[in-house]
Amino acid sequence: MLLSVAQLTAQTNELPRFATEEEKSLGQPPAVTPIGITTPPTGPVRTMAEWEELQALIITWNGQNTILTEIVRAARQECKVVICCENANVVAQAKNKLSSSGVDFSTNVDFVVAPNNSIWVRDYGPNSVYSNVVDSLYFVDWVYNRTNRPKDDTIATTLAPYFNVPLYSTSAAPTDMVNTGGNFMSDGMGTAFASSLILDENEPGNPYGVTAKTEDQIDQILSDFMGIDRYIKMTPLPYDVIHHIDMHMKLLDEGRILVGQYPQGVADGPQIEANIQYVLDNFKSSFGTPYKVIRIPMPPEGTQYPNNGGDYRTYANAVFVNKTIIVPFYQEQYDTTAQRIWEEAMPGYKVVGINCNSIIPSLGAIHCITKEVGVNDPLRIVHQPLDCQDNADNPQAYSLAAKIWHRSGVAGAKIFYTTNPDGPWQQADMYQGIIPNEDWFGSIPQQPAGATVYYYIAATAVNGKTISRPITAPEGYWKFCVTETVNTAEPLAILQEIYPNPASAITVIPVSAATKVQGQISLFNSLGQKIRDLFTGEMPAGNSNYFLDAATLPAGTYWVKCQAGSQVSAKKLIIKG
Repeated sequence: MLLSVAQLTAQTNELPRFATEEEKSLGQPPAVTPIGITTPPTGPVRTMAEWEELQALIITWNGQNTILTEIVRAARQECKVVICCENANVVAQAKNKLSSSGVDFSTNVDFVVAPNNSIWVRDYGPNSVYSNVVDSLYFVDWVYNRTNRPKDDTIATTLAPYFNVPLYSTSAAPTDMVNTGGNFMSDGMGTAFASSLILDENEPGNPYGVTAKTEDQIDQILSDFMGIDRYIKMTPLPYDVIHHIDMHMKLLDEGRILVGQYPQGVADGPQIEANIQYVLDNFKSSFGTPYKVIRIPMPPEGTQYPNNGGDYRTYANAVFVNKTIIVPFYQEQYDTTAQRIWEEAMPGYKVVGINCNSIIPSLGAIHCITKEVGVNDPLRIVHQPLDCQDNADNPQAYSLAAKIWHRSGVAGAKIFYTTNPDGPWQQADMYQGIIPNEDWFGSIPQQPAGATVYYYIAATAVNGKTISRPITAPEGYWKFCVTETVNTAEPLAILQEIYPNPASAITVIPVSAATKVQGQISLFNSLGQKIRDLFTGEMPAGNSNYFLDAATLPAGTYWVKCQAGSQVSAKKLIIKG
């Protein structure tokens, strides 16, 4: 059963994730005090994704000490764990609990005296943002929506000097804005998700003391401070009292979403499905392709779901900690299914389950009580994984592209591939495109039809740093199937060599067609995102030319694709500045 606020506070003396009736009765909250740098940073900025490389995981030692202990046990194997404590007495209590539980805190664990009101650091902790994709780390702090918990809203102020990073804040008009970390997810490429709670909490007459904002104004603040240029908002769920999306969904990477699933018609199931269908119908991933959705059960408490008094149990409320994923567990018969789904979706990751029955009545679990801090020196790889490849379309090799960044430059990159995930792994060099230290291209030699190809990308920065994507490689990998279509027909239409190439102005795209045919010529960027259609219509028999003004496009590496019927041909195009 979901505990009432009175029962909860009487039993634990802990503040739940939602605002208690006592807090609501305190009346008008104090005015927001501006902190940090309240004007947006200059230059391009980018909010990191949660699966990126971490230097630290933040927790607040304020109740639920058994759960926090198990988080420290798992996370300190991957990065530093920073434990925020109210005072020196709480530091001593935390050390005693860890010691008595057999958790070594002599390395990779720091205790920071940081006054706080509650455990829910996800919602009030600092957000990691980079300038110029990967250059410099800084924090962004929003106004916390629990204004009667003022100490929580000072955590970012304490931690910014601890991590020696600048702190930007949306705490002063005209860019004062309320938001919470549990209702925000970024893909690291400029897209973020939220429920429309973000609109409600910044509307006219809001109780937080911030100036009223339109949706466009909110979007502009997120763009200016955090580089979010697409902010997808969904309808709040009727049984999720706090309306935070981390209670039912999780971005796994740039193109996949893990979504909680109830039995048909139960609890928040109908609204979750409506929200996800809205996303699928109206938005593509940052690669320009449809999102892939992975379902994971929302387990009952016994036989009860939230619509009839059960706790709001969720397996989506998990946290990435480099090569480990920490997941809330509740009951073995459901936990084993959740662990299998997580492990199949994220090969190579260590999936650690922690019993969260004591905290879930407060409407939160693992993700809610942790906060990531990105590394100061990220080596970032972005790649759209290959789908099934047909040998008829790839007579020699399967081409792939990646974006790779490091502030010292990228010295090199390789593709590692195999048809057996146990090895051995073979490797192929990647080559730089026209944008230095960003565009990289390579290929995997053709493999037999029916095979499954496993692969990953490894990169080395000029300063010597190395990393792989997936970060768990070689235990983790991407994979694609190999098929072969037998087609004895003559090609309907095929691209010839584009000229001039590299190009900077009018560019000729020659096509040779065996017969008159309906076709389409399209332009794609180096990540496989369609930029525009260059021609759609009837192509005459014989040779014909189509044109592109390269001066209208940024310098970089592109692909031109010609499709006629089921037949496709493609050519690389370099556009110089």
